[in-house]
Amino acid sequence: MHTIKRALISVSDKSGIREFAEQLHKRGIEILSTGGTATLLRQHGIPVTSVQDVTGFPEIMDGRVKTLHPKIHGGLLAQLDNEAHVEQMKLHDISSIDLLVINLYPFEQTVARGDADFDEIIENIDIGGPAMLRAAAKNFAWTAVVIDPQDYSAVLEAMDTHAGCVPMDLRLRLAGDVFRHTAYYDAKISEYLGRHDTALPGVFTYAGAKVMDLRYGENPHQKAALYGSFTDAFRQLHGKELSYNNIIDIDAAQQLVMEFNEPTVVIIKHTNPCGVGTAATLSDAWDKAFSTDTVSPFGGIVAVNREVDVAFASTVHAIFTEVIIAPSFTPEALELLMKKRDRRLITADAQRIRAHAAPVVKSITGGFLVQSADAALIDSEKMTVATQREPRDQELSAMMYAWKVCKHVKSNAIVYAASDRTLAIGAGQMSRVDSARIAAFRARQFGISLADSAVASDAFFPFADGLLQCIEAGATAVIQPGGSVRDEEVVAAANEHNITMMFTGMRHFRH
Repeated sequence: MHTIKRALISVSDKSGIREFAEQLHKRGIEILSTGGTATLLRQHGIPVTSVQDVTGFPEIMDGRVKTLHPKIHGGLLAQLDNEAHVEQMKLHDISSIDLLVINLYPFEQTVARGDADFDEIIENIDIGGPAMLRAAAKNFAWTAVVIDPQDYSAVLEAMDTHAGCVPMDLRLRLAGDVFRHTAYYDAKISEYLGRHDTALPGVFTYAGAKVMDLRYGENPHQKAALYGSFTDAFRQLHGKELSYNNIIDIDAAQQLVMEFNEPTVVIIKHTNPCGVGTAATLSDAWDKAFSTDTVSPFGGIVAVNREVDVAFASTVHAIFTEVIIAPSFTPEALELLMKKRDRRLITADAQRIRAHAAPVVKSITGGFLVQSADAALIDSEKMTVATQREPRDQELSAMMYAWKVCKHVKSNAIVYAASDRTLAIGAGQMSRVDSARIAAFRARQFGISLADSAVASDAFFPFADGLLQCIEAGATAVIQPGGSVRDEEVVAAANEHNITMMFTGMRHFRH
């Protein structure tokens, strides 16, 4: 193994660097450095050699060019068991750099600040740092490389137990960390520069830093972790740690509640809504949502689009709920809801969620599928009344309510609704007529009349049988995308029963 004798340190994140450099100095290691890092180390009495003293060339172009030099990259890339490399090092007065300690300009953090202009963001694209990191990581057998301050102690411990050397297994792990980090860094730059592109790129990169390990995935035998910026939009105030399934349900519930402007309560179970209600107050909206299905909400996820006050908290506190999501909670509401130790209380930043609508990525064997987010609701230019009878105002309002909910129900989806609440929901069936039957059956189970209700179907009725099932249940208004080869047959059945039906021109499959 190769003894560490010379290190180059240049970091943007300076946490722990003084202590690390002090320990390197105590072990007799020469330290090279640049800019602000060199200044910091000198202020604490740590001897430092400037990179420009090694290269014989000053930093130029406002620091854009300082380490891109053969005396630096030769020292990082030289294979010390290669006689030709060693001879060339002697010929060009190049010394080996045995340890590289670098982290990159804070590009992602600068973008996230929100107040940085374009020029400042571009200046935070690091060039020299990734070049050195990649060089050292490629040559990990001779140049140990550290990018994460969390690894400083591991490197020092390894040197102490291996006579000043860093063992190969640690070198290899650190090199892998570097390439993962530079890939992530470049992906974030690509994401920012391509943020206004409407087409999916020829090469798709999708990067996220790990936020936390989760206890398990959908099932206990599956491993899982959370990556990305989910916790920037959703903040946990109380309760057990979030599970994989919790996180999926939280996102589903919040996406649905954001469809509504009026005070609305959404109750989710396994990503499907089991009740949605709208009213002047959240308490009244809860009564409407809960009455759709009084069984499934137990252990469910509740999302609202108004601050939770103590009146609503008192109402929902009576049943077991896994998670409650809201823009905010009053102190009194928090005090009450926190009496159940395990219940998760989450605040959601709807503005941030809307601003960062991500593409939908789904893994498949050998790759993944990517699609843009389903951010639309209807195609107003294609929306038409397909039947002889025009919808009444109340029917139109109920159809739009059903349509908003139906967009978030697993296909095949059928939603019966009034203008302010869901009445029955049929989800995830192989046949659309079965979804309609199941929804009607559940309405009867909970004593809900579907007379004069509106129905939304996420995709067209391929035959008239599904529509007839809805009519038999009591619906007088139907909203669906249209586009079936049998649309004429379906419209004729609607006209025969004097119901109104609208075509949206937009489908909302959810697999």
